Amino acid sequence: MRIQALSPQLINQIAAGEVIERPASVIKELVENSLDAGATRIEVDIEQGGGKLIRVRDNGLGIHSEDLALALSRHATSKIASLEELECVSSMGFRGEALPSISSVSRLTISTRAEGQSAGWSISGDGGDQTTQPVPDAHPQGTTIEVRDLFYNTPARRKFMRTEKTEFGHIETQLKRLALGRFDVSFSLSHNRKEVFTLPLAERPLEQERRLAGLLGSSFVEQVIHLDREQAGLSLRGWIARPVFSRSQADMQYFYVNGRMVRDKLVTHAVRQAFQDVLFHGRHPAYVLYLDLDPIQVDVNVHPAKHEVRFRDSRMVHGFIYRTLHQMLAETRPGQEVDRNTGEILPVDSAPVFAEAKSSIANVQRPLGFHVKERQPEYQSSFDIQRPAPQANASTDPDPETDSQVPPLGFALAQLKGIYILAENAAGLILVDMHAAHERITYERFKQGLEQGRISSQPLLVPLSVPVSSREAELAIEHQSLFAELGMEVDRLGAETLVVRAIPVLLHGADAEKLLRDILSDIVVHGTSDRIRNDINEVLATMACHGSVRANRRLTVEEMNGLLRDMERTERSDQCNHGRPTWVQLDLNSLDKLFLRGQ
Repeated sequence: MRIQALSPQLINQIAAGEVIERPASVIKELVENSLDAGATRIEVDIEQGGGKLIRVRDNGLGIHSEDLALALSRHATSKIASLEELECVSSMGFRGEALPSISSVSRLTISTRAEGQSAGWSISGDGGDQTTQPVPDAHPQGTTIEVRDLFYNTPARRKFMRTEKTEFGHIETQLKRLALGRFDVSFSLSHNRKEVFTLPLAERPLEQERRLAGLLGSSFVEQVIHLDREQAGLSLRGWIARPVFSRSQADMQYFYVNGRMVRDKLVTHAVRQAFQDVLFHGRHPAYVLYLDLDPIQVDVNVHPAKHEVRFRDSRMVHGFIYRTLHQMLAETRPGQEVDRNTGEILPVDSAPVFAEAKSSIANVQRPLGFHVKERQPEYQSSFDIQRPAPQANASTDPDPETDSQVPPLGFALAQLKGIYILAENAAGLILVDMHAAHERITYERFKQGLEQGRISSQPLLVPLSVPVSSREAELAIEHQSLFAELGMEVDRLGAETLVVRAIPVLLHGADAEKLLRDILSDIVVHGTSDRIRNDINEVLATMACHGSVRANRRLTVEEMNGLLRDMERTERSDQCNHGRPTWVQLDLNSLDKLFLRGQ
């Protein structure tokens, strides 16, 4: 076959294969156009899972009558006009491919009235080379786009569509993603003329919380921590769920870059690193996060569907996301609550100052260092509970529910089966897994001690030569300071040879070659590496596990109270090193339900 020019219809259908995967893709493109038009109200109507009808109506600026025919032409857009604008694009769409691609595989009608015009206009396309001429149409300001019989002229694509229920599920998920990205816009969705949900404007914190609860569930809202941090031109805000609200799959992860939802490996890696030692094995964090930065610092012209982005300084973005989330998780303490008006973490009422406890990492069980040096009357309420109260002055005993000095985890009552600590606080009963709690306390102290000094390195008796590519050798020299910071000495012997002269003391006996290759791989993908820190943390976690109090170890009341106080001061003490919860709260309502009280 000789070289020939393709017809405009075939060109559009080829483009549709990249942009329009299923009905949900149509929803994404049309709703994003509405958002770019400044709409504050978007209504979506679906019939038969989108196969028969997709209608998107908005109250945006509308399309000028003279531009209607051009709107269905390929690579025609109002978003950008030059390369400079493409490099700092801030709109959701900019390629000018969506409408002609949709029109080439469906029967499409656009009805619109632009701001300032006295009458509306309508235009249609049915997948052919030609479109109808604009005709007058009674329409309020804004735009309505109807897409009927999707893929009617491409049977092969239509065969790949799933059942009506499945396709509508994708549409609902897509619209939820868009609604979580724009709280300043109201959304409604109906299927087969039945309303699925209506989301009013949500510009205030409580209204945003209601939208989150409606889309992600009230249990998510009850466990979220709000964050709003800025640094070096980067802004990260949104909500992260506490580790106790982890998921079995990554189905509740929403990340937006300048208002655009993306699925980016660098972002996912940074979030996973921040949650690495507070999540149980195989679990995934839940979050809704918004990263804002100068548009010139991010390239959105990477994928036709605009799901992916590329950051100009990926290492800085990765580090900012990791540090912000890592710090937020470190700031959480037992008993903290979230202000429902601002979303900020409320500080825990300060309890009496307790003595710093010391822990041992020896394998042999020795008396723990949880000795409390305050006067015994400070714990009189817990001591009195351990023995029958005198009949005469029973009414004068301290009441934990009214005592302002009761700390978040309360005071110890007893030990159960040598495994759990039972404590009473103002809300009710606290159950603490003493080994898990002590493990976290010991682990965090090890990490603090390590951070206060440099990671000690140990020279290898025989330096290890490692063959690598020339690019990897160059990266190793460029990042020598990173290796030195991590306690690893790496030099270059030749164009494609590196030599490892020292490794961290805590990783004695580790596979130095594998460690080097893994670090170089991380640098290539993410611009940095936390391999050594992660491996060292695993060693510290093992040491903490072996050095923590074991089951059937009987603690005195003072030791139990000292452990509770240490938990309240320790970062991430809600979970152990392996992500298991360290304590649970049973309030009086929960206890009453167990005994059918008040039923």
